[in-house]
Amino acid sequence: MAPAQYTTGKGLSLARRLYKSRILGLGLGLLCVAAGMWPLQPAPWVWGLMLFNAFVWPHLAYQWARWSQVPFRAEYRNLLVDSLLGGFWVAAMQFNPLPLVTTLGMMAMNNIALGGVRFFLAGCGAQILGIGIGLGVFGLSFTPLTTPQQLYACLPMLTLYPMALGYICYQQAATLGRHKRELLALSRTDSLTGLLNHGAWKDQLEIEFQRCQRQAHGGAIALIDIDHFKAINDTYGHVAGDVVLRQLSKLLRQNLRASDQAGRYGGDEFCVILPDVPLEHAADLMEALRGRFAALGYEQNPALQVSLSIGLAAFNPMHEDAMDWLNDADQALYAAKTAGRNNVTCHPPERPSRRVLNPL
Repeated sequence: MAPAQYTTGKGLSLARRLYKSRILGLGLGLLCVAAGMWPLQPAPWVWGLMLFNAFVWPHLAYQWARWSQVPFRAEYRNLLVDSLLGGFWVAAMQFNPLPLVTTLGMMAMNNIALGGVRFFLAGCGAQILGIGIGLGVFGLSFTPLTTPQQLYACLPMLTLYPMALGYICYQQAATLGRHKRELLALSRTDSLTGLLNHGAWKDQLEIEFQRCQRQAHGGAIALIDIDHFKAINDTYGHVAGDVVLRQLSKLLRQNLRASDQAGRYGGDEFCVILPDVPLEHAADLMEALRGRFAALGYEQNPALQVSLSIGLAAFNPMHEDAMDWLNDADQALYAAKTAGRNNVTCHPPERPSRRVLNPL
């Protein structure tokens, strides 16, 4: 059984991409092959085969891949057929140097771009088989000279096709780059809240700590705990608990600056980095956040009331590392919980704050 990405996504995407490049490549290749065959006065069936190869085969190949159970593998078979036919025309043109190099060179470039060295070697094998079939049909002959007409006929293939293949590769690289950035963002994001996850936030804390040390700037970090969160889950259910978590994350995004970094530190703990914010101002900001969150209502559970305990710590040049800074905030959070929860406490712990402030 083939992987799902080959049968639906990746395979069909490859077939569509190669459909366009095959139409262009075989159309340009017809000029090259026709110019090489013209002096040899081939039979009418040879001209018919050339036209079939250039104008019919691209559409047949695409439909074959499209309706195949595994489009990815079908398209690779199509590429081997391309290589086989290329070898056949090389023998038919009596190994004329420039058409030979143009035909085999463009196909080799296409194969190695799409399948690496391994598929390049498979394509070479198909080309050799095609040459053998061509020798069996036309016999062994060699035309050592390339006419000016044949030279000009090969120029479009030598210029336009590499440009088209390069553009396709550029588009693919841009798409892969975008997917990589999206995956990186997902790997650093908490799926429920959309904030930074534990590891990503700690990375940002380390960066901020280094910046504060280097530039002698201050800042503050906050650890936020949802009071009695386990009781909320037990009483109202985990769906209600998830709603509470999302509400807090939404409130953080709405009230923080673009330079601030918020994350989900653990199950019901959140964390915030506030660059260049004095501790007193950070306490005002967190107090306003606490008040706003406490005032929220929940339509599904009108009786639900939720509060926050928040611990704050300012950057201290005496800290040896970012974990010392985080430990100060953790001590402040512990003090906030010990003092009865639903308050903002700064490090070193003093009297907890329950001031009523104007909205941010």
